[in-house]
Amino acid sequence: MKSLKIICPNGHLGFAPLKVESFRLGVAAKPDYIAADSGSDDIGPVPLGTDTCASPAAWQEHDLEHMLLAARELGVPMLIGSAGDTGTNSRVDMYVEMIRKIARRHDLPPFRIGWFYSEVDRELVRAQISSGHAVAGLDARPDLTEDELDATTRVVAMAGVHPFVELLAQDCDVIIGGRSSDSAIFAAPALFHGFPEAQAYYLGKVLECASFCAEPYGAKETVLGEITNDWVEVTAMHPGQRCTVASVAGHAMYERSNPYHEYVAGGLLDMTDCHYQQVSEKTTRVTGMRFVPATELRVKLEGSGKVGERFVGMAGIRDPYTIANVDEVIAWSRAQVVERFGPEGWELHYNVFGRDGIMGPLEPLRDQPGHELLVVVQGLAPTREMAEEVTMTGTRQLFYARLPDVKGTAGGVSFVLDEVLPASPAHRWTLNHTMRIDNPLSLFPTQTATIGEAATSDA
Repeated sequence: MKSLKIICPNGHLGFAPLKVESFRLGVAAKPDYIAADSGSDDIGPVPLGTDTCASPAAWQEHDLEHMLLAARELGVPMLIGSAGDTGTNSRVDMYVEMIRKIARRHDLPPFRIGWFYSEVDRELVRAQISSGHAVAGLDARPDLTEDELDATTRVVAMAGVHPFVELLAQDCDVIIGGRSSDSAIFAAPALFHGFPEAQAYYLGKVLECASFCAEPYGAKETVLGEITNDWVEVTAMHPGQRCTVASVAGHAMYERSNPYHEYVAGGLLDMTDCHYQQVSEKTTRVTGMRFVPATELRVKLEGSGKVGERFVGMAGIRDPYTIANVDEVIAWSRAQVVERFGPEGWELHYNVFGRDGIMGPLEPLRDQPGHELLVVVQGLAPTREMAEEVTMTGTRQLFYARLPDVKGTAGGVSFVLDEVLPASPAHRWTLNHTMRIDNPLSLFPTQTATIGEAATSDA
């Protein structure tokens, strides 16, 4: 092949439904592959810890249906990575069942589906630690300890291109992946067809978030990437969007501590010397990327551990004096929880929206609060009953706070709701580490089946 074309309709499949108009324009361009990433740790540790999705199943099935029907219409493969937001085994199984359901609904001719899993047994990780092979922390985290591993509910490994390539080699028409590197989902077909690693991984980097690499901003719109041995081009499909030098180069720097480096299992994509050229109104061409192979094969591990049950309370403040003393009000409320439950065994978190609810202590205008504030209270405790009472106390006591110079008999706080609301159990990231492996497929077992036949065969 002299070139390969891939369309990506959604930067996080299912997080919001893809836009059908630009997707159909992408399909009309006759791509060789249709691919999308369905996962992110932007959603926090709760979905991984609870083995749930952050998005409605209907939205996810919506995108899978449009992609599957188009792929079967064109006779091209379809690839999905990080199924169901987290790529856990149950989410992979859920997507495979959705594909079966969609195929039955539309009476599709037989096709071959492949999938792989990414969950990692904690005892396998423990064995690595015990054998003296450090499970190395990322972003200044210390190496993983057994205590932190014990605090972990669930672990997934982030696959590189290898299980996708393996399933493509088995002639799979649809591939559903466990937790996957975003760029690997798109790089795998390019590598499978023999294109250079540097161009293949850049293709993945530019396509991973779909229309985030285009301007003006418009989410969930389709973009088309094309790769040759010499360059990568990306084209916006939406009639009102363009892939410009600025938008494509800007996206290359997106979501990374070093704006020029993208690490994957097996190496580093170096974008330091990339050159961007506007070759048409809607298309930018990129050259100059390099790939640096790793000296040791390491995979990223993500793990989530439960902190406690959680409730949420909300209180509004309009009184200027209470606003000026909101930290003292919060301190009073926290003290009442200490008086009731003691100093340990629970957590209270206050977000003050209208002052620094989003940026916290990094907020540069923290000393200039608005004329009204919303205090969101999160209470955590080992049981639901205790979490509810901790949150109720930490919220209602905002009303009773004793401040100097207050002569009124009523508090300066109003409640959005009298009750506090149950929320998902609180979790924290326990693993953001890398682990050495010898075989790139060892953590990612694959399976295949034929869908659309009366007797479906599994392998």
